Amino acid sequence: MIWNETKECMSRDEMTNLQSSRLVKMVNRVYHNVEFYRKKMQQMGIEPGDITGIEDLNKLPFTTKADLRDNYPFGLFAVPKSDIARVHASSGTTGKATVVGYTKKDIAIWSECVARILTMAGVTREDSIQVCYGYGLFTGGLGVHYGTEYLGATAIPMSTGNTEKQLNIMMDFGATVLASTPSYAMHLAEALEETGRLDKIKLKAAIMGAEPWTDNMRTHLETKLNIHAFDIYGLSEVMGPGVAGDCIYHKGLHIQEDHFLPEVIDPHTLKPVEFGEVGELVFTTLTKEALPLFRYRTKDLTSISYEKCECGRTQARISRFKGRSDDMLIIRGVNVFPSQVESALLNIDGVKPQYLMVVDRVGNLDSLEVLVEVEERYFSDEIRELDKLTKKIAKVLQSALGIAVKVKLVEPKTIERSEGKAKRVIDKRKLY
Repeated sequence: MIWNETKECMSRDEMTNLQSSRLVKMVNRVYHNVEFYRKKMQQMGIEPGDITGIEDLNKLPFTTKADLRDNYPFGLFAVPKSDIARVHASSGTTGKATVVGYTKKDIAIWSECVARILTMAGVTREDSIQVCYGYGLFTGGLGVHYGTEYLGATAIPMSTGNTEKQLNIMMDFGATVLASTPSYAMHLAEALEETGRLDKIKLKAAIMGAEPWTDNMRTHLETKLNIHAFDIYGLSEVMGPGVAGDCIYHKGLHIQEDHFLPEVIDPHTLKPVEFGEVGELVFTTLTKEALPLFRYRTKDLTSISYEKCECGRTQARISRFKGRSDDMLIIRGVNVFPSQVESALLNIDGVKPQYLMVVDRVGNLDSLEVLVEVEERYFSDEIRELDKLTKKIAKVLQSALGIAVKVKLVEPKTIERSEGKAKRVIDKRKLY
């Protein structure tokens, strides 16, 4: 939780006052230390003194991933290179990487934010966390690792890959918490089930993020591994994992608001949406020293609530992501998100949580084919049962997406597994 000086959870007024004070200091520091922002503000006719609190946030310019790439590698840093304790970079597939710098204080705050989220998940000093996020320039591995150590728990720094070794270490070391992407957790669960070792692990919880996943996927993993699964959210540009996370009630992700000031805007008009409405999530960093950002557009689509949670925490909560504004597929005029497909498939008996969406164009008409893994028994039964399941899935997907979908059922292990973020979409239209 975030406490005030009386060790009580901060009220909304207390949080607003803290955010305003930190915002004013941050704007003044950035204006004098980052040429990019100084020029932006001057072009807009804004002086640091014009920002007196969070009510003036909309006067500041937006920042995009393209801005970070245009200033590659260190153009947006607000401290001398000698003060940079560590750098990370995104794993983007196009253009230059987005480079993020951290001072020692930044790393300490980052570690505390991750530790808070681990605590929300019930993790204590007695736990051992098997960290299966990638280590290196990707923020996932080291972010969770340092948060684990900050909390006082034991970190098992496995990174990704070598599934057999992962499982052996998990059993031999008695790991009680798994930290990985949901798709890799499912891969590990399948391997444990296939080798008859599900009853030999001691996992009680999983901290999962780095890719979109649904409540249906959560339920599936919790049932398969007999654990409690929690969501951790972050992005390298803003910090890394630990920006937000969910509690035992799973009614939204609690934002670490004392460090990250959230907004939800209409991605087209760039105006704030009403509370509870879905829009694009935007963050302004309040305490980052090395790479402070004004109004960074995450592209993640969500809604926000400021109501007190059942767990007692008073931080703003963002709802489970509907998708990303730049991951959205438009097929025959209909907006389609992979998360919609996943949610629909996991409600169907006999379907594995592995799928691949293939978008193509025949003539002037877009088409969507979904490859779906189903249980092996369907390929040993009569063809009639396979056809029946195919039609059922097609009907469910059409109802969920609002467009006709071609469905192809494939055997288990047919769709390529990923040790990082799962590849869910192949858009062949982009190849033309």
